[in-house]
Amino acid sequence: MACMLTVTSFIFAQPKKVVADKIVGKVGDRIILSSDIYNAISDIRRQGGQLPDNPECILMEGELIKKALVIQAEKDSLPVSDDEIDAQLDNQIRGFIGQYGSKETLEEVAGKSIYQMKEDFKIPFKEKKLAEAMRSKIVDNIKITPNEVKDYWMTIPKDSLPFYESEIEVGKIVIFPKASRDIESYTAKQLNDIKRQVEVGGKKFEQMAKLYTQDPGSKETGGQYSINRNDKNWDPVFMATSFKLKEGQISSVVKSKFGLHIIQLVSRAGDDAVVRHLLMIPEVTDDEINEAKAKLDSVQLLLTSNKIQFGEAVSKFSDEEESKFTGGMQQSRDGSSFLSIDQLDKELIPLLKTLKPGQHSKPQAYTDERGKKGVRIVYLRTRTEPHRENLKDDYNRIGTRALEEKKQNTLEKWFATHISNYYIYIDADFQNCTQLDSWKQQALASTQ
Repeated sequence: MACMLTVTSFIFAQPKKVVADKIVGKVGDRIILSSDIYNAISDIRRQGGQLPDNPECILMEGELIKKALVIQAEKDSLPVSDDEIDAQLDNQIRGFIGQYGSKETLEEVAGKSIYQMKEDFKIPFKEKKLAEAMRSKIVDNIKITPNEVKDYWMTIPKDSLPFYESEIEVGKIVIFPKASRDIESYTAKQLNDIKRQVEVGGKKFEQMAKLYTQDPGSKETGGQYSINRNDKNWDPVFMATSFKLKEGQISSVVKSKFGLHIIQLVSRAGDDAVVRHLLMIPEVTDDEINEAKAKLDSVQLLLTSNKIQFGEAVSKFSDEEESKFTGGMQQSRDGSSFLSIDQLDKELIPLLKTLKPGQHSKPQAYTDERGKKGVRIVYLRTRTEPHRENLKDDYNRIGTRALEEKKQNTLEKWFATHISNYYIYIDADFQNCTQLDSWKQQALASTQ
């Protein structure tokens, strides 16, 4: 059995079904609808995703696997709390609101209220969580030895080994200099003037945000964001100010870690709100930049004399909060510390050319993607040359793949011994799906 355990992510489906609904599969008392399969295919296409050959077969297998795992998870009384499900639902709805621009637009497109959407999503979300919990119970304690990694790698044909371009591991210690009080005061006056123009001068907040905000993430939308009171990713000052406002009201100037803001509450429903903001970043002068450089000069001296390790220096001196969780090392979206050149900001590339692995740069002034000025020390931990995959340079990558294959084999063995415990039904529409052969055998046995 090609046991592909991917619980299809619950993507917002259009209210119009792709095909007339009917039951196309069952595991125990859990049903699989035709719309479950074909709406998922439609969603993947709509979002520009890559569809495999015979996607309906792949998705049906995923649904059969999920239903079997859900049944077993319930038999084993695996804990999945309603609070967990509610939190995931809230995050998903916030994502939809962000995608469609507002709660009202989302409800209009979906043809149902937020409450109805949450009710519709609750069972699929709970099933997904139960399936994940059961999968974890089966495979999470599986380990892999160096000999198993080597044996796995030796089975790969040499002409099929991946080729890797040059990659680097790079870290940084960052200080964001603070603007002088005079400049901060001047910036606050500018924001207050914009506030007056909106409140008494007839200007629209969103138009002023498009003209003056220094937040590139919301400039085109007139400063608009959808937020939730429980989302810890937002600056706490920004969040607290937003939820103190009445609809239509504009805040006084507030200071967050990003700069100075004025915030307008557009709408609010419980812990969810839509706000607009206008960000201005007080200008940092050369004097503040030079002070930060002097401080990092001292840090670099500690590093080069081995009086402090890089991760410790990040924890003590860096102003970049998110990098403290990674010891200052930059990471790709998949969590890897190995980055290709095209994943780095352009200012880093010429600087890294002067460094050898294990070296730190002198403090350098730079401007981040939000337009905020800072000073940083850059640390080059490793640099790989372009190469064909090998055990010496790529052991961690190979080990990860080998472990996933071992887990997959364990899942297949688990299903081979448990599939006979379930009543299985598969509709004739899926009889040509070869990856469902073991399921079809059990379906045949279930009718006898």
